[in-house]
Amino acid sequence: MTDHAIAIPVLASLDLAQSKHFYEEKLGFKAELFGDYMIAKRDGMEIHFWLANDRIYPESTSCYIRGPQVPALYEELSKKGIGVNPIDGERISDFQVRPWNMKEFYVWDPHGNLLKFGCAPEEV
Repeated sequence: MTDHAIAIPVLASLDLAQSKHFYEEKLGFKAELFGDYMIAKRDGMEIHFWLANDRIYPESTSCYIRGPQVPALYEELSKKGIGVNPIDGERISDFQVRPWNMKEFYVWDPHGNLLKFGCAPEEV
């Protein structure tokens, strides 16, 4: 356990059961439901979700996940069929160096939340 505070994104979900399925089956997280709230964890990553009733919320939010494990995550996730016969809008981008000199790939969950995964190019 670290002695530093950490930031945990809280994203919107239109259907927590559907979010739980996607984050567990496609992204490898372990998720728990607590009424109208969900917590998903994988390794050192943690994302919380609240139940929303309007698509504008998840389609307007994102979070950034950074670290040297990102290249291995891309290799793993790109083989899981994200975006192949997608449920709603789920998809994955290419893994490339962006103009701000970060190598990144993006995943959109079924409700439109954008997960940005990145690392410095020298970490690849």
